[in-house]
Amino acid sequence: MIDSQSVKADGVVGAASRGFDGGKLINGRKRHVVVDTLGLLLGVLITSAAIGDRVAAQVLLARVAAVHHRLALVWADGGYTGNLVEYGLTVLALVLAIVKRSDGMRGFVVLPKRWVVERFFAHLMRSRRLVRDFERSAGSAEAMVHWSMTLLMTRRLARPRPSRA
Repeated sequence: MIDSQSVKADGVVGAASRGFDGGKLINGRKRHVVVDTLGLLLGVLITSAAIGDRVAAQVLLARVAAVHHRLALVWADGGYTGNLVEYGLTVLALVLAIVKRSDGMRGFVVLPKRWVVERFFAHLMRSRRLVRDFERSAGSAEAMVHWSMTLLMTRRLARPRPSRA
């Protein structure tokens, strides 16, 4: 699954790497992530919030496809429609399946197959340092997302398994 999240930037974030997301009305940066079906991070890209989802998705999907060769299908929301679907199929050999909202849905509704990436963003919000973007560089912000993911994976590995009786 691919999705993005806009977060407010702190005062230490330079004007060159921050922008205004008109859809969410947030001045800061945007986290673009690709997660697998378990909600584990496959790739992250931090951009200015003014950068569109389709533009950043081309860079992120190329980066993820180069590392994860078995990746064949990516679910996305309606913000990733357009020429990105053809780009993914022709250039990256990825099928980009768009999961759209039906006309009768109102408010915030988690779409089928996409709740995994929403759960990932909820986990990021549990890390105090990621609630707001405090990092000077985008590379540092990406490292903090990886660090938070490492904490999640170690918790899952250390969780005691129920014994089978």
